[in-house]
Parts: sequence; C-alpha cells; structure tokens
Amino acid sequence: MSAPTTFNDATSIHDRPLAAAGVVVFSMFVLGGLDNAVAVIARDTGLWQFHFLRACLAVSIMLGMARVGWINITPNRRWAVALRGGMTGLSILVYFGSLAFLTLAQAAAGLFTAPIWVMLLSAVFLRQRVGPMRILAAAIGFVGVLLVLRPFEGGLNTLALFPIIAGFFYACGAIATRQYCTGETAMAMLFYFFLSLGLFGFVGASAMSLWSHDIPIGADGFILRGFGPMGHLSMGLTVLQAVGSIFAVGLIFRGYQMGDAAQVAIYEYSLLVFAAGWSYLMFSQTVDLMMAIGMGFIILSGIVISLRSRRVS
Repeated sequence: MSAPTTFNDATSIHDRPLAAAGVVVFSMFVLGGLDNAVAVIARDTGLWQFHFLRACLAVSIMLGMARVGWINITPNRRWAVALRGGMTGLSILVYFGSLAFLTLAQAAAGLFTAPIWVMLLSAVFLRQRVGPMRILAAAIGFVGVLLVLRPFEGGLNTLALFPIIAGFFYACGAIATRQYCTGETAMAMLFYFFLSLGLFGFVGASAMSLWSHDIPIGADGFILRGFGPMGHLSMGLTVLQAVGSIFAVGLIFRGYQMGDAAQVAIYEYSLLVFAAGWSYLMFSQTVDLMMAIGMGFIILSGIVISLRSRRVS
C-alpha cells in the first residue's frame, strides 16, 4: 500500500484525464447534495451564523491536519492568498444567501457566469485579446443565464441577479489566483478562504444581532438572522457541510493535479445537473424545458471559453 496522499504539492503530479474527470464529477455530486441541504438550514438559522460556524469547524479541522503534517496551510504571500480568499468568500456568501429565495440550480447557474466575467475582466484590465468565438460563447452563456434566472419575469426581480454577483466575485478570485497565487498550495488557499468566510460570518451575525428588526419565519429570514439557537438537524447539517466541503474541494484540487486545468474545469459544470437532481430528490423541485435549455447554453459557453482561453494563453 502506498503512502497516504497529501495536498502539499502546488504543482501538477499526473496526467490522468479519466481519473481527473471521475474525481471532479464525484465531488460535484457531493457538493450538489451538501448545497441543497442549506435550504433546510435556512429554516431556523441565519446565513451569517451558518458561515461562521462552518468556517470555525473547517479551520479547526485543517489546523489539526496541518499539525500532523497532512497538509500545508502556510502561504508564501499571505496578502495574495488573503485577497483571493476574500473574493472567493464573498462569492460563496452571496451564492448561499441566494438559496433562501432561489433553487440551487438557479443559484449555480448564476455562479457559473464566472468564466464570462473572467474573460471580460481580463480583457478590460489585463488587456488580454478576446476573439469572436469567445464573444459568441459569452453571449450564449448570458442568454442561458436569463433563461434560468428569468430576472424580468413579472417585472424586474433584483433578487435573481444575486447569483450573477456571486459569479463576478468568483471570477475576481480566479483572476487573483492566476495573477498572484502561483506556487501556493491548494490547502493554503482553502484555509484562507474559510478564514475569510468566518470573518464575514462573524461581522454579519454580530450586525444582525445588534440591529433591531423583524425577522420573517422560515427560510425568508435566512439573511436577516444573527446569532441564535440552532435546531439539532441544522447543527448536524452544518457540521456535515464543513467536513464535506473540505473533502469535496480536496477532490477538486486533486482532479486539477491529475489533468489539464482547462479540460478539468469543464467537468465542474456537472454541478448544474447534480444540483437539479438533488433538488428533485430532496424537495421535488423540477426543471422546466426553458431552464434545461438555459443550463445547456451555460455549459456550452463555459466549455468554449475554457478551451479557447487555454489556446490563447
């Protein structure tokens, strides 16, 4: 039996595309179930407290793993990893917050606008050339997002735009990773991601606790709750979220070590399929034809942008 695999290596160690695909697809399957569970947590817990507790658990686990030498969480450039963690943390904060009023499939669709944002931000601020194929792909992806989120159905629904904002911050984190975090270990970046989420959660929960306001019952009060008691089910699911997130994200990082990054990124779009599947199994939520077409457009857009970006980089 070989020695246990660790996540200390920041470079690619293998060229195993099929194994990379399997690992990433399985991690998306796990994340689809975990993220759907947030809709249950939202019934009696606040967004901010959830992120604070989940981050505390995840940070504690990672500190223990680092202590015994399983992972390396010490960054080379602390400011760069903190910047990347903050941007990605903001993205996930908005993403989970949108689950209080959107299905996971809709929230994930907005989050997967990140490749479009990366392309646009890179063109504007990094002066990278964008060819007609990627512009067309971005337009197709944008149409797909409109079909899934339907922000103009029954008038302008600004809440439907939140997942797109999550995609923007996720793109900022991706650009920070590419520009400033070369050579950093995956676990160091994950550690600072959870630190950022914990800080955001603590500040938000404290503000909501000090602010005197009415809090709707059930999931409608998810964003407005501060610190407070949690039900046994919500606490258990929060613990599961912390442990499962480290496991699933660790698998994603391993997948990127096994295969070409541009190709591996394509498999992350399987989350859209698993999100819809888990939503149906857990809450009987269905995806209509227009949403399915929109998700297909988003997947196609992401594939084209990822492959074309690799070609011009």
